[in-house]
Amino acid sequence: MPTDRFTFTGSTRAALAARLDMPHGPHLGTAIFAHCFTCGKDIPAARRISARLAAMGFAVLRFDFTGLGHSGGEFQNTSFTSNVGDLLAAARALEARGMPPALLIGHSLGGAAVLKAAGQLASVKAVATIGAPFDPGHVIHNFGDALDRIAAEGAAEVNLGGRPIRIGQGFVEDVTAESLNPEISNLKKALLILHAPQDAIVGIENATEIYLAAKHPKSFVTLDDADHLVTRPADAEYAADVIATWVSRYVELRPPAPPPGAPEGITRVSEADPKGFLQDVQAGPYHHARADEPLSYGGTNKGLTPYQFLAAGLGACTSMTVRMYARRKNWHLAHISVDVSHNRVHAQDARGSHAPLDTFTRAITLTGPLDVEQRTKLLEIADKCPVHQSLAHGAHIVTTLVPAEEATSI
Repeated sequence: MPTDRFTFTGSTRAALAARLDMPHGPHLGTAIFAHCFTCGKDIPAARRISARLAAMGFAVLRFDFTGLGHSGGEFQNTSFTSNVGDLLAAARALEARGMPPALLIGHSLGGAAVLKAAGQLASVKAVATIGAPFDPGHVIHNFGDALDRIAAEGAAEVNLGGRPIRIGQGFVEDVTAESLNPEISNLKKALLILHAPQDAIVGIENATEIYLAAKHPKSFVTLDDADHLVTRPADAEYAADVIATWVSRYVELRPPAPPPGAPEGITRVSEADPKGFLQDVQAGPYHHARADEPLSYGGTNKGLTPYQFLAAGLGACTSMTVRMYARRKNWHLAHISVDVSHNRVHAQDARGSHAPLDTFTRAITLTGPLDVEQRTKLLEIADKCPVHQSLAHGAHIVTTLVPAEEATSI
């Protein structure tokens, strides 16, 4: 996906490092991802969710909060209030580009921050949280016996996930005094709560309290046995798919007219896992599928194989073509099902045979009070399906290479 890296001025006047992941095709909406406490914009969950949303037409802004990652400023001088201010500054930076955010996504304390900020952003239609605390002060439970040193010295080093982070007393006082209940109950945005029941950092009871405080439309989806940081690729993929499916109900994604010569629009296939074969298949903002290979061929078996997609196209086109003809004739065809299997004979196995390399076997079931003549005619019509014709007679494939200057890595 194309990426624009830039900086914008945060709430403390520090320069904040941002990454704007753009869709390959038309830009249909904009989202902001707020990372977890002391994390960064490039954690695996953020990357996967951004890639999934970009595939459906969203531009996704990820940035490092003040004092973290590649952003300027001193983290020990930040607070929950300054985090919210950074989020609002990110929204202003997008508005200046003509891209006001319609979706906010927040992970852990970033989830609490988006709940606080959302009400101040008129353009936002939907908010999604991942492992978010109902009480932002929950985060100080991670400071352990360092709280006394922070109070006595004004700031102290805290070990968080094996990393030393310097925390200031101002942060402790600000986050402890914060209450999200008024913001959540008056959110007036669609809300999606993602949380793992076994989250050892932010307990599942936080999701319950957020859900009870919110008004409809609101949804809760469990992340099952995911960890707090959603580090497993499968968990990040699931969260990304849920957010993408859910947001399409609340954020209007109106694609432009298809380009000349492509009446059905563009079908985009992009790698979901460069280490394997998993692919994201996106046809416009609403239609998503996955392609993969079986485990026995080195894949992860999380999607249809390329030949299964071909078989699906043949089966679907066959059923549609038969239905259109029966409808036009007013025949009482109750139901159609088409079973398609594919077999490929590799060239080295053909031994000079004139048999086709690829064979699609199609078994059509027609249910209803049809006579023999009608069934015979519908079988004949099945062979006139456009996909059948393309497969039988071949298609002209034109391949071009996108110039290197236009191609950017994830």
